[in-house]
Amino acid sequence: MILLVIILFGCNLFMGTVDIPVNEVWSVLSGQAEAVRPSWRFIVAEARFPQALTALLCGAGLSASGLMLQTVFRNPLAGPSILGVDSGASMGVALVMLFNGGGLMVGNMAFGGFLVIAVAAFIGAMIVMGLLLFFSTLLRNDVMLLIVGIMIGYASSSVISLLNFFSTAEGVHSYLVWGMGSFGGVSMGQMPWFALLVVVGLIVSLLLVKPLNALLLGLQYAENLGLNIRRTRFQLLLATGILSAATTAFCGPISFLGLAVPHIVRMLLRRADHRLLMPLSLLMGGAVALLCNLICTLPGEKGVIPLNAVTPLLGVPVILYVLLNRRN
Repeated sequence: MILLVIILFGCNLFMGTVDIPVNEVWSVLSGQAEAVRPSWRFIVAEARFPQALTALLCGAGLSASGLMLQTVFRNPLAGPSILGVDSGASMGVALVMLFNGGGLMVGNMAFGGFLVIAVAAFIGAMIVMGLLLFFSTLLRNDVMLLIVGIMIGYASSSVISLLNFFSTAEGVHSYLVWGMGSFGGVSMGQMPWFALLVVVGLIVSLLLVKPLNALLLGLQYAENLGLNIRRTRFQLLLATGILSAATTAFCGPISFLGLAVPHIVRMLLRRADHRLLMPLSLLMGGAVALLCNLICTLPGEKGVIPLNAVTPLLGVPVILYVLLNRRN
């Protein structure tokens, strides 16, 4: 898996919409950029490299988030997009982009840019996750909880539709482009903020490996083992909220990655031990995201395919296989 991630990361650097010779790309990566065209140097260092790094981090974050949600809700269809977490983050971004014109006023001070969008997405994702965990204490049936998540997603989509209706044409266009999903929206200047949020969420996820294994045995058995259920749920909420908010804010709502990748890893391992599931899900998520980003550049000079037009092509067959395999 590590070798696969390295190969796909390299392909994302050496291949793209602009045909750049391999030796020129290597010159930029090795620091010998003086002999390279300024345009090529900019494409490799300021576009392809941060885009590949964003795809790697985003894929790992969404996969970890999907694995944790599927475990805590004991539902194979649980994921940031299915349970409405993405919709909550999207609603937070829509409130900023469509209602406030991309900024936020606090007193006489105006705030704008990616930081405000990230904060809005984080708050929206955390609100939805909080609602889901609240309903999980009232509903023991996983199917009912899944329906609640879908209803929350519909309610968020309704608010977004109203905001789109009353917004300006420029605001609607900006939100529409953001909603298509892209790994190319994070520049090298914004990368430290994005990487910090995702890495913090991934660290918390890795620290929750043993509690996740205990939750597989059921809540009562986990409590008998000494697991603090309330604290564990809060930690899961925090980790999932950070990962979903960071990826949605900087890359847009990306579908099916968090839902499908954990199932791919389970099919490969044929076991439910999170000591293996979690790290391999991170690697597999990064590999799948890098592959999707590579497919998006297939048209070449004609343009780039939207990310959310590619991820369902890889995710839907996996989910259909899981559902058909669980018929009995």
